[in-house]
Amino acid sequence: MQLIWLRSDLRQHDNTALAAAAARGPTVAVYLLSPQQWLEHDDAPCKVDFWLRNLRELSNSLAALNIPLLIRTAAHWDQAPAELLELCRQLNIEAVHVNEEYGVHESRRDAAVAETLKAEGITFHSHLDQLLFKPGTVLTKTDSYFKVFSQFRKVCYERLHRSMPALVKAPGKQAKLAIDSDPIPDSVKGFATPSQSLRDLWPAGEQEARRRLDTFTDAQIDYYQSERDFPAKPGTSQLSAYLAAGVISPRQCLHAALQSNQGEFESGKVGAVTWINELLWREFYKHILVGYPRVSRHRAFRPETEALAWRDAPEDLAAWQEARTGLPIIDAAMRQLLETGWMHNRLRMIVAMFLTKNLLIDWREGERFFMRHLIDGDLAANNGGWQWSSSTGTDSAPYFRIFNPLSQSEKFDSEGLFIKHWLPELADLNKKELHNPANLGGLFGAVDYPSPIVNLSDSRQRALAAFKNLPARTSTGGDDE
Repeated sequence: MQLIWLRSDLRQHDNTALAAAAARGPTVAVYLLSPQQWLEHDDAPCKVDFWLRNLRELSNSLAALNIPLLIRTAAHWDQAPAELLELCRQLNIEAVHVNEEYGVHESRRDAAVAETLKAEGITFHSHLDQLLFKPGTVLTKTDSYFKVFSQFRKVCYERLHRSMPALVKAPGKQAKLAIDSDPIPDSVKGFATPSQSLRDLWPAGEQEARRRLDTFTDAQIDYYQSERDFPAKPGTSQLSAYLAAGVISPRQCLHAALQSNQGEFESGKVGAVTWINELLWREFYKHILVGYPRVSRHRAFRPETEALAWRDAPEDLAAWQEARTGLPIIDAAMRQLLETGWMHNRLRMIVAMFLTKNLLIDWREGERFFMRHLIDGDLAANNGGWQWSSSTGTDSAPYFRIFNPLSQSEKFDSEGLFIKHWLPELADLNKKELHNPANLGGLFGAVDYPSPIVNLSDSRQRALAAFKNLPARTSTGGDDE
């Protein structure tokens, strides 16, 4: 008997570990509920709810193959080895199959489970699945992990030219086992159930993930490069939550993008090429997680930036978190996050740079807040994005590159459609006024909207001074977007 231990791979199709287990013999699936660990990892309630809803869909599709899905609890990952060993003994399991996960805690957990099982004569098979390339196989000429995305991408392209990762065939129906699937809980203690309106935005299941991918690659991908930066437009694939939970695989995404672009990934449609690059950014940040484990430990990728004199400013932080900074594009973006569990990527950069540069608040505060609210929260991507914006990370924005939220707002939401949707109190302002209502002075008093909590010009100078004071840093000029 084979056991597949499901984690961030909640799908039946193109699932490497599931296919490998089913090819070896009768298979049972298990999922471990780990509420204490999830709390420690700042997993968002809407994300945990999304996992549970996807587990329910997966349980139904596995049932059609006669593969039972069992639910067990290991509140903390320290308990995973004992919990899985007990299950393996009960079911007389010969081998356990998993898809690799990355990050310090995940790696330690899997090593501990493998060791415990091995002592009992049970083999532990770990499969490459949530990435196109195994970490440690895309390296520089000196055999180190890349620190710059463009160089990493170049090697990935060379590898893809030589050999395209194949889709894995879904397992067939197996003989019925005398084991019943467990019911999937509706909720997990410690995680509030999100609103129905949020749930409705993110239907569960592979069918929905595939529908989104097909819709995007059939039509929208052609406009991806030109529309992806405009939050009021449906310019993105809306697949990030499904990728993070493994409801769809990066291989499926890559194949669909290539199909829409006549098999090309470096030429042809610029939209398809741009989107494939985004898949490779996701890949890059996961490789960084493995190659530079300090980023898993809340450390800056660039150690000299640990000396930055961040401000302890709880009132400013709260205003940012609660969408009352007085800067409409920032507040609209934060409301989108709070109400939908998701934020448009361009806005993620704008609000992150505002927090870390204009407010000079430690990027870790923002990273944690995002994880606690994002339905697509992913350690590698979230950490990578925050460290990029705060100029502490790999391949990051140079410290003197500080987005001006007003010019970003005028550039990417010129008609104010996004702002008016999320800040209806500003709906009566014209498109020139609403980017910066503070300009209206006393005339604006009738509308219930706060004044800006910070002067953008002064705060920019403060950030530049803080970064210039760091050791071992070279200055190369100024740039303000």
